[in-house]
Amino acid sequence: MSKVVLITGASSGIGLETAVYLANKKFIVYGCARRLEKMTPIKKAGGFILSLDITNEKDINNVISHIIKKEKKIDVLWNNAGFGLWGAVEDISIKRAKYQFDVNLFGLALITKKVLPFMRNEKNGLIINTSSVGGKTYTPLGAWYHSTKHAIEGWSDCLAYELKKFGINVCLIQPGIIKSEFGNVMLENLHKNSKNSAYKKLNSAMSKAIKKNIKNPIGSHPIIVAKCVEKIINSNKPKKRYLVGYGARSMLFIRKWFGDNFYEFILKIIGLRG
Repeated sequence: MSKVVLITGASSGIGLETAVYLANKKFIVYGCARRLEKMTPIKKAGGFILSLDITNEKDINNVISHIIKKEKKIDVLWNNAGFGLWGAVEDISIKRAKYQFDVNLFGLALITKKVLPFMRNEKNGLIINTSSVGGKTYTPLGAWYHSTKHAIEGWSDCLAYELKKFGINVCLIQPGIIKSEFGNVMLENLHKNSKNSAYKKLNSAMSKAIKKNIKNPIGSHPIIVAKCVEKIINSNKPKKRYLVGYGARSMLFIRKWFGDNFYEFILKIIGLRG
């Protein structure tokens, strides 16, 4: 019997790519996001699409009720919805910072809590959380984004321990640099948050680096994440963490074995000076 896979943040990037890939592999895929019109490729591949604002409890309840009514189960929940809020800590309001956490952490936690009773009833299930190599490292002006990813790392470890006796696995995906809309979102945030900023020099350096990557993109194609997710789903004993994509292993290696001073030296070498 085909596994039922619920994917949040499925309207672009790795979420959309993976939803289409898995639907083509004959998984029963439900892609969920706010932008329904962006998820047409999932329908064309044989999957299903549902409207979901991950910060809206009513939306979450509707999505889960719909899938359970139709499929009677949810085998896999991939918590992939998220965004990056970029700018100096001093420049970003606490209201906006809280929204970053609402999307990246608390929305993820809420939909997980809603799905768990059905997985426990089946004594089986898989929860995949999208962290980032940024959940173990950091980049300038990304304090609020990185803090959500660091939180997801710890939250997932605790959850995995709690759910082990119920036959439910919890895994983390830690993408490196993946070709997506992420750079454009970062740039938009920086421009929005840099007006009259005391951190204009650092904002400018970061913007320059992002524009360079947008013009001549480096990074892995999202399909590499799609294949990783398929591997996790098909594994009888999935690992807790999966590093995937350009620069992921090297960034963690430098931070772990050479320390913060050398890591920050590398940031300065590539032009990210304050």
